[in-house]
Amino acid sequence: MKKLNKMLFLSVLVSVGLALSVLESAIPLPITFPGAKLGLSNMVVLITLVVFGFRDGITVAMLKSAVLMLVTGSISSFLYSFSGAVLSCLAMYIGYRFFTKIFSLIGVSILGALAHNFAQVTVATIIMNNLRIYTYLPFLMLTSIFSGYFVGLASTYIIKNLKVSFNILFRG
Repeated sequence: MKKLNKMLFLSVLVSVGLALSVLESAIPLPITFPGAKLGLSNMVVLITLVVFGFRDGITVAMLKSAVLMLVTGSISSFLYSFSGAVLSCLAMYIGYRFFTKIFSLIGVSILGALAHNFAQVTVATIIMNNLRIYTYLPFLMLTSIFSGYFVGLASTYIIKNLKVSFNILFRG
């Protein structure tokens, strides 16, 4: 029963991540750079990492990107989303696992946001075969700091609430 509860909860997290990705694409950002987003669906990945660990976190990140591709039908967006999700998840895991004495969840989230943008710019550089695309990276990194802060702050509150509400699903 505990394994079924976990699988159902992870399915809900993937669904919430998908819904946030779709919602986020409809939100116009008044002050930003082309291609920059809030990263709301990264909350789901960060929450999964903290609650269930790396294996489930990377699974949720990859499934979210794959299902988003099926919903939107955009294969090129999948390449950006998938690479960003995987590198972001890896960076957040390393930050959370090894540097929690230095970083709060907000810092871990900012690491994930920075890694996400780095992965996406790298994919764009490879696809377009143009290294000059990296000149756009500092502008995206600047927005990563703000979006990562917001995602980390929101994730902190959500995790506290989940630990109280769903104590059965969590490890120690």
